[in-house]
Amino acid sequence: MTNSRSTQSTNQESTEALRLVEVRKTYGDDNARVTALDGVSLDLTRGTFTAVMGPSGSGKSTLLHCAAGLDEPDTGTVFVDGLELRGKSETELTKFRRQRIGFVFQQFNLLPTLTVVQNTTLPLKLAGRRIDSARARAVLERVGLGQRLDHLPGRLSGGQQQRVAIARALLAEPSVVFADEPTGALDSHSAREVLGLLQESVRTFGRTVVMVTHDPVAASYADAVVFLADGRLAGRMSSPTAQAVAERLTHLGDEIARQGRYDGTSGAYAAARNGNASGSEGI
Repeated sequence: MTNSRSTQSTNQESTEALRLVEVRKTYGDDNARVTALDGVSLDLTRGTFTAVMGPSGSGKSTLLHCAAGLDEPDTGTVFVDGLELRGKSETELTKFRRQRIGFVFQQFNLLPTLTVVQNTTLPLKLAGRRIDSARARAVLERVGLGQRLDHLPGRLSGGQQQRVAIARALLAEPSVVFADEPTGALDSHSAREVLGLLQESVRTFGRTVVMVTHDPVAASYADAVVFLADGRLAGRMSSPTAQAVAERLTHLGDEIARQGRYDGTSGAYAAARNGNASGSEGI
């Protein structure tokens, strides 16, 4: 007879790339305490592209950092690829991130003395993993850099450097790619190309992408948008358009005050704890 709990766990692990359960994060001491995340619960299915949006100070970057194991929540639980992050040592977390997580940041974080292919394969080298040079070239060709393999970052445009960062993230075959304002330093043409590559990483490579952005146009490339306000989930939108996202952003404060804290797991609004909406700013 099959154990129902085991079956449920297996099913969750087969479909969920990322799960946050009542994650809370504060900074500062009692005299100046700031709540960055206030009981956030969120499930993201494998092979999806999700944008995280909200006003400045809403908790977007803190959410990404906690979800990626770069920062530890005060309370709550984070699962990536079915594995819980809490309780792991920094060494274990570093190894886990190198194996399961990819990063794309606003600043490209390329080493100026390494070539395109060397920058792309560096994380594998640091992790002690075998480097498949043919596959590295294939991934770089896929992102349009097949003719730039031996170029240094200084000889590339901003959009090309971000493509190197995306190739670097994809080469390690991560379960989840976290992108923090990946188009923030790019012109509109380069931004569209990078967003298209992130879409392709989901549709072609089967990755799960979580992107923090302030730009409704960038968010419209995602399958869904999760909204944050004052460290709380304040709604979710499927099949977003730039206009619809911009409209929702203008009313986030009213929405969370009127309807309470959004429950990202059930898809329904729940009353804020003790009827008290948080007035603190997230980080």
